[in-house]
Amino acid sequence: MLNLLKKYIVDSQIYVSLMGTLLTLFFMAERIPFRSALILLIFLTFLNGYLYTKYQMTRRLFGYVLLFNTLTFIFCVTVIIHRHHPESLIKWLFIIILGFLYNTQFLNTFIRKIPFIKIFHVALVWALINSWLIMPVIQWDVFFITFFLVSGLILPFDIRDMQYDTVTTFPQIIGIQNTKYLAYLLLFFSSLIAVFSLQLNFAICYSLSVAVGFIFIYFAQPSRADVYYSFGVETVSGLPFLLHLLQKLF
Repeated sequence: MLNLLKKYIVDSQIYVSLMGTLLTLFFMAERIPFRSALILLIFLTFLNGYLYTKYQMTRRLFGYVLLFNTLTFIFCVTVIIHRHHPESLIKWLFIIILGFLYNTQFLNTFIRKIPFIKIFHVALVWALINSWLIMPVIQWDVFFITFFLVSGLILPFDIRDMQYDTVTTFPQIIGIQNTKYLAYLLLFFSSLIAVFSLQLNFAICYSLSVAVGFIFIYFAQPSRADVYYSFGVETVSGLPFLLHLLQKLF
């Protein structure tokens, strides 16, 4: 069952895209009204970015991915033009370009090749989506909450990949344990900002999610199965919204 979930949900990049969208929904619930078109736009933005990054060097599949990217790009632009202010299109295109620069193989130098920058670039893109793209004006507290959370949650993936990653990463330089300390610190900063800036019920949900993140970081090792990271650690991003839903039910 886990292998099927990994093949069709995790490897297809649907899961990480869903978790990213749920994190966005969490901040949307706390700050602005729900808009179904915006939610779909966010999900497709995540999905397109992760599909492109994962499959751009896979000749057999990349043609299909590129076709999907093109069709959804046209769809998203149409939705933004008809449902949102033109400024939203500029924001969205800027974020798309940032994602494109992250890991585009035909560029001589792309962000993923620069040591230590990878985690912060991905965190920047997520933070801009949650604090800038979906908001009327940029919400700096949401920006830093997201930035620190995502930075901290990427570090366990660097621990997983440290034995064969060709780009210098934190675990390779400072070791596994110190990388975990750094991840704890980043998640702590994220939770601290959330406690002082989010509504109480949202802050509680967020802090509980960070606590779960601490547990996943604690047990992270290169020998752990990939599903531990691609399913377990990824779930932490979507947990605040899921806990918020449970809170509303009870």
